[in-house]
Amino acid sequence: MDNAYLQLALLLIISYLTGSIPTSIIVSKLFYGIDIREHGSGNAGGTNVYRVLGWKPALFVTLVDIFKGWLPTAIYAAYLFRGQPINDPGVVQILCGFAAVLGHTYTIFAGFKGGKGVGTLAGMMIALFPVAIFLCLIVFVLTLITTGYVSLSSIFASAALPIFLLILPPLFDVTPSLSLLVFALLVPWFIIYTHRSNISRLRAGTENRFEKAMILRRKKRDA
Repeated sequence: MDNAYLQLALLLIISYLTGSIPTSIIVSKLFYGIDIREHGSGNAGGTNVYRVLGWKPALFVTLVDIFKGWLPTAIYAAYLFRGQPINDPGVVQILCGFAAVLGHTYTIFAGFKGGKGVGTLAGMMIALFPVAIFLCLIVFVLTLITTGYVSLSSIFASAALPIFLLILPPLFDVTPSLSLLVFALLVPWFIIYTHRSNISRLRAGTENRFEKAMILRRKKRDA
């Protein structure tokens, strides 16, 4: 049993280190000679990369950040862990995935100052419940094209997650585990916490807005 717990601890450390890879910082320094944290919003995430460097590096950073959340959840938990002291395999997946999210948000390779964790959390949820995360993506996109706020879109999408997990089982004949439901209820609070500075700016009316994403408002102006 002691060896099993030690194995789990090592697995969580590996997951954390995987999530800690500072993709945006590496890309900005290696290819553009800047530290992305010193430009734009100062956040080491895909949104700020898009704002400062454009959509191509932002797309690469976002995809890698998503992969950082998917890999520990789908692969590490399923294939690298044996003799687990936890009966529910979903718990191991959640632990590994969230360790990666914490690694992205508080990366050991950049003074524990990383991104907001949205992309890595999305990768984790793709591994856990792909149908729900697809619907959350729709919520994200609709909010973004309506308001232009990425932060608000992330908060709304995360808040929709537990709702979708509750209404999907009757529609798709699937039953998420209790551990997944409990975790889904905690996700919005984590996203709200990591976006607390954005919420303050939203209340003050100073939050950065993606005008280009506001398709609906542009159509109204052109009409």
